[in-house]
Amino acid sequence: MTESILTDSTLTLPGGTWPTLEPGWVWLCGAGPGDPGLMTLHAINALRQADAIVYDALVSPLILEWARPDAEQIYAGKRGGKPSAKQADISLQLVDLARAGKRVLRLKGGDPFVFGRGGEEAQTLIQHGVNVRIVPGISAGIGGLAYAGIPVTHRDVNQSVTFVTGHDQRGETPDTLDWDALNRASGVLVIYMGMKHAPTIQKGLLDAGRPKDEPVAVVSQATTPNQQVLETTLGAMVDDIAANHMEPPAIICIGRSVLMRQVLDWQALARGEAPRNLDPLGRGKPAEER
Repeated sequence: MTESILTDSTLTLPGGTWPTLEPGWVWLCGAGPGDPGLMTLHAINALRQADAIVYDALVSPLILEWARPDAEQIYAGKRGGKPSAKQADISLQLVDLARAGKRVLRLKGGDPFVFGRGGEEAQTLIQHGVNVRIVPGISAGIGGLAYAGIPVTHRDVNQSVTFVTGHDQRGETPDTLDWDALNRASGVLVIYMGMKHAPTIQKGLLDAGRPKDEPVAVVSQATTPNQQVLETTLGAMVDDIAANHMEPPAIICIGRSVLMRQVLDWQALARGEAPRNLDPLGRGKPAEER
């Protein structure tokens, strides 16, 4: 599969009226799960206008190349286990930049309102009298799994999907997670930021009655050239993560929809590989026949 890179000089927005990022405003934009091509046009429009860009650790450097050459770029990444700026300091820095008359772009990986602290930052800005605009982005729990060939919903598997964070403000597995309820309510679980606490997640779900042989996929650095996908089971998940040296950032998907990767691994198909199994769910009839 051939790829081309859009340079600053060739990347243009379609004709039409696009919103203006005004001085003193902050736009909170999702940059998507990694691949620059998954950025929205509204986010690119903001990049072209911003005086100051406050960006997270998971924002691709290629995306920042689309910014105005004179724009101030401020790193505000927060990574588990590594020195990071305090959330309060990040939020108040956005306030200060806006009050200085800057046109501010807060660029966050994925979607700003999906485990991205976007709600906190927006609330702080509004409480300090700063105007905001929210630009949604493709969340890794959907887009990252799609790049791995895993649909988060599939009619033969699930009628609901549950998105879970693997750690809370303390960096620990949230005490409020009810593993019994999660096990009963959702055929597919998508866990963000769960690598560090994979043993706790595994134990909680097994104790709640989730089967050991339930399919699991771990997608690391999703949608990037360094994407890795581990297919395993709930019972073997922790050992296999260690054995395969899987590293965050990663999404963990638990449920039978993981089996669909055997037929929907479109990146492998693009490399000329044959599907591993045309009927991974064992339906015994073509997909178009219900």
